Amino acid sequence: MSDRYARQIVLPEVRAEGQDKLGAASVLVVGAGGLGCPVLQYLVAAGVGRIAIVDHDRVEESNLHRQPLYGMSDLGLEKARAARAALGRLNPTLAIEALPERLTPANATRLVGQADLAIDAADSFAATYVLSDECLRAGKPLVSASALGLSGYVGAFCGGAPSYRAVFPEIPRQAGSCAEAGVLGPVVGVLGSLQAHMALSLLLGLEPSVLGQIVTVDLRTLRIGGFCFAGAPEPEGAVMAFISASEVSSADVVIDLRSLEEAPISPIAAALRLGVEQVEQGEAQLPAASRIVVCCRTGVRAWRAARALQRQGHSNVALVAFGS
Repeated sequence: MSDRYARQIVLPEVRAEGQDKLGAASVLVVGAGGLGCPVLQYLVAAGVGRIAIVDHDRVEESNLHRQPLYGMSDLGLEKARAARAALGRLNPTLAIEALPERLTPANATRLVGQADLAIDAADSFAATYVLSDECLRAGKPLVSASALGLSGYVGAFCGGAPSYRAVFPEIPRQAGSCAEAGVLGPVVGVLGSLQAHMALSLLLGLEPSVLGQIVTVDLRTLRIGGFCFAGAPEPEGAVMAFISASEVSSADVVIDLRSLEEAPISPIAAALRLGVEQVEQGEAQLPAASRIVVCCRTGVRAWRAARALQRQGHSNVALVAFGS
């Protein structure tokens, strides 16, 4: 076996058998940004045999302070393809697939089905819930992380552990992004490295398992915490699921929550244009028998509106996140 992996093969937790497991493994990584860069670098360096990179964004100069896979020559390139090129230089022996597309409910089943384990590094609530729902259904582990400012968390869900919904049944009413709230590069580096460690631990079958565990990190105070959620129950009742715009039918009542300034034309021509506050105040007169589909850019407003509709007696509600 190549000297490339000699320093990890010497570990009793790895040995040649563990290295063979890594070489035979297939991992889906959704997001090649601040979290995804360290995840990808460490998985590729460790010799994980097949990695699929899903990311629809392009490299921007504002990414470079926290995404060290890329350089100035990569500006404007699709992140998935730029990441594959950089990772191929790091370890050319692996099968690395670049998928410059958005993770959606339409492709999640196929992508998760092709992997042994999924990693959520997408910085998108919609993507996280879609991945968690699919991993729970398929029985595949999901390692998810979130970073904002100087803190964040990493957790291992599904695959025999409770889902992300079991721990986080609600999206925050106001959810900031790195662009809005800021983030320090080493913070996502630490959290992404923890994601890679959890993924390798699961692929190697180390005990005790990291499934059902969350690690919290506050790098302002240098405090590390966490908790076990192995006994968390799955939410009861109908799940508010994200669907693709292509799954919307002519029988659905569609509400596009984005303003006309934000989105002058809705991809769904028949959509009503209402603000989330209007829905929460019950201003919309909607038929009780129809499925109501609420749409926005990230899914946060759609979640708020869907919860309001449920309180108003509408039980059949779905969500669409159009993305940026």
